[in-house]
Amino acid sequence: MGLPLGVQRVGRPVKWVSDRTEAFLTDAHGRDHRSEAELALDADNKILGLRVKTIANLGAYMSLFSSSVPTYLYATLLSGQYDIPAIHANVKTVYTNTTPVDAYRGAGRPEATYLLERIMETAAREVGLSPAEFRRKNFIRSFPHQTPVIMCYDAGDYDATLDAALKAADYDGFAARKAEAASRGKLRGIGLSCYIEACGIAPSAAVGSLGAGVGLWESAEVRVNPVGSIEVLTGSHSHGQGHETTFAQLISERFGLDTNAVSIVHGDTDKVQFGMGTYGSRSGAVGMSAIVKALDKVEAKAKKIAAHLMEASEGDIQIEGGELKVAGTDKKLTFTEVALAAYTAHNLPEGMEPGLKEGAFYDPTNFTFPAGTYVCEVEVDPDTGKTEVVNSSAG
Repeated sequence: MGLPLGVQRVGRPVKWVSDRTEAFLTDAHGRDHRSEAELALDADNKILGLRVKTIANLGAYMSLFSSSVPTYLYATLLSGQYDIPAIHANVKTVYTNTTPVDAYRGAGRPEATYLLERIMETAAREVGLSPAEFRRKNFIRSFPHQTPVIMCYDAGDYDATLDAALKAADYDGFAARKAEAASRGKLRGIGLSCYIEACGIAPSAAVGSLGAGVGLWESAEVRVNPVGSIEVLTGSHSHGQGHETTFAQLISERFGLDTNAVSIVHGDTDKVQFGMGTYGSRSGAVGMSAIVKALDKVEAKAKKIAAHLMEASEGDIQIEGGELKVAGTDKKLTFTEVALAAYTAHNLPEGMEPGLKEGAFYDPTNFTFPAGTYVCEVEVDPDTGKTEVVNSSAG
């Protein structure tokens, strides 16, 4: 293969960086749906069923996650926060002349929330209920809850997040604010959205059922050095989320150490043996869980060494403020002293291997389902169409 034309012309390496306009025209886009939805209610305005028909644009050709975004990541969240006994979703995907769809900013979950919350708002108005109370009437309140669209929610308290958002937005005072705006010739409206997500992707069993060729566990290794500093190797890569701080705080709080004593290694294939990366809101739920499992092993071994050195029961060892203490006594060793003892190995429990380094894999048994409520209040100038967000709150 010959050299690129630019390199040939200038005789040196060339790097091209797109501008904003070029990126909007050529990068993968996140979603493009045309949907119809129907909601069935009983006489008490409880939901009986939801039917959704969606045509989803995949773009000009298939990309890595494009087929899963409008199907497995979308249709499986159409129950939202609501107890819907029956859901039917028909998704047809089409190829067009646009750039391809791929996983971007939520990948399927925002589409499900948008559709469901629009029809919940519409239904509330049609039956003459407050949009907030209509949602509340249909919340799921018993857990675990098996939805009709695969997902099983393990826990949730949707009333609490709704109450918090309504209070922060002074929802009850909206009528007075609307009247005041009308006196100035302005229109004022308020809307809310109750969302749920499926995060912590995998489990491996779930993606395996879809034909994935890999498991989506995460791995971690915690290396305590003889001087008490700690190196954490994680397969969960950071690209701006601040893992270096968050992961270090996890270790710092566990052992009472300064975060400067902790280094986080990610994205280095010379050191990190295995890893599945960062996507699907999995860094905390899966990546940090793997680190916690490795920390459990480190802590257990450190307590055994400390108990042996101080001639105490392992169950009496407490870790606090960077020290391992014997409960009810003044006996204690610093974390560094225990780490050094693990490597000098002059006096370890019988049969124990030297060193203080442990690894772990974590494969979740389910997704995590974070949820909340947003409230937004806007004021519109009917003459110019200018819209101003005057208040937004979340719970």
